[in-house]
Amino acid sequence: MTMATEQGTVTSQDGATIAYELSGQGPVIVLVAAALSDRSDTTKLAKLLSANFTVINYDRRGRGKSADTKPYSPQREIEDIAALIAAGGGSAALFGSSSGAVLCLDAATSMDNTVTKVALFEPPLILDDSRPPVGDAFTQAVTEALNAGNASKAVKLFMGKALGVPAFGVIMMRFMPGWSKMVAMAATLPYDLNIVSGIQDGKPLPTDRWKVNVPTLILTGQKSEQFFHTGAAALAALLSDATHKILPGVHHGSVVMSPKSVGEELTAFFKS
Repeated sequence: MTMATEQGTVTSQDGATIAYELSGQGPVIVLVAAALSDRSDTTKLAKLLSANFTVINYDRRGRGKSADTKPYSPQREIEDIAALIAAGGGSAALFGSSSGAVLCLDAATSMDNTVTKVALFEPPLILDDSRPPVGDAFTQAVTEALNAGNASKAVKLFMGKALGVPAFGVIMMRFMPGWSKMVAMAATLPYDLNIVSGIQDGKPLPTDRWKVNVPTLILTGQKSEQFFHTGAAALAALLSDATHKILPGVHHGSVVMSPKSVGEELTAFFKS
């Protein structure tokens, strides 16, 4: 059965128009996408969740049908989420994947009176030497590629350095239909790199960035790299009411490619 969706927009505090799809009935969940992703990447997950919840699946600013304003600030993205929650009735749970998970933590810290629960999938926290850090030099390289008009190079750098895709894998990706879509969103890469700044340098988590006082679920995939599990465990220990759970057979791309296991876990958590 096709998921019935309602298209809508909200106006964020800075005037940017943020586009979203609304589906389902019940408590509200806002889905926050990862880097180089728009709402189309979480359509499958939204369909699974809409059987029990009202799902707001939106395009982050600068992507899909959402507008953008300059200069960028992560605070603008928090204001986007606040506008979506207001449109959804004034309170909502949040789910974010990868860098979108970090944005969820920042938003929940700023809006703990309107956020009911938080679920995160593999926030990219690099806290030890299990993989190379992603630092300011990398952000500079991506920015320089974009300033030179080479969006494809910026995506190539991100896939290789930040996501750890082998060089051959990146070459193969360039012949897939999704490559052009990511290149079209490449200008937003510095946004996500800004959001994860300071938590990918191989050092312990900052203790003063997040104050999330609602139930929080942190999911990692059994097939994913060790640094995801290490970061999730450290985050669960830092937050006041958090649980870390490893999902068998799941990997970093599962939210987009095969979200059934993730969706079942989220449904159980949000219904509890």
